Amino acid sequence: MYFVALVAPDEINQKILKWKLWMKEKFGCEVALRSPAHITLLPPFWMKPELENEFIDSINSFSDKQQGFDIQLRNFNSFKPKVIFVDIVKDVTLDNIHKNLQYHLLSTEKFPVKKDERPFHPHITIATRDLYKRAFYEAMDYFKTKEYEASWRTEGISLLRHNKKNWDVIFTSQFKNI
Repeated sequence: MYFVALVAPDEINQKILKWKLWMKEKFGCEVALRSPAHITLLPPFWMKPELENEFIDSINSFSDKQQGFDIQLRNFNSFKPKVIFVDIVKDVTLDNIHKNLQYHLLSTEKFPVKKDERPFHPHITIATRDLYKRAFYEAMDYFKTKEYEASWRTEGISLLRHNKKNWDVIFTSQFKNI
C-alpha cells in the first residue's frame, strides 16, 4: 500500500508527535502514530511494487514544474466524531497542487489511483480511527484550549509505503524552486 503526501519537516513532526503520544497515553489512540506528520495528497492505494519506480518518475516529472510554497498551520479542528487534527490555512496553491497532481497521475492511466471524490480538506492528523466517540469530545475540549501556529516551505512531494506496521517515506521529489 502507498500514499502521496507533503511531509512536514522534523521540527513540526516532533511537536505533533507530542500530541499524538498524549492521545495514546490518555485515550489509547495509536493509528496516527504510524506515519509522520503530513498532508495527504493521494489517499492510500494498492500498487504492484514493479510500478514503484515508474510512479516515482511520474511524481518527479510533476514536481519539476512546481515551485515551493508555504504551508501555514493554525490551531485544531476535527471531523466529528473520529478525527482530531492540526488545521491548515486554506491556500489556493495547495489546492492546485492536490488537483493537478491527481490529474497528472490519473491521465497516464498506468497507476491504480482513483480520483478522490471527497472535498479536499488539508490537515495533519493527531488522532483518527481508533478514537472513540466518548473520548473525542473530551479530547476536543482539550485541544480547543490550545493555540498553535507554525509554517514550513514545501520542498517536494513524498511517496510513502506501508511496511505492514507503519508508513515509511520512500521517496521525496524536489520542486524546481524551493
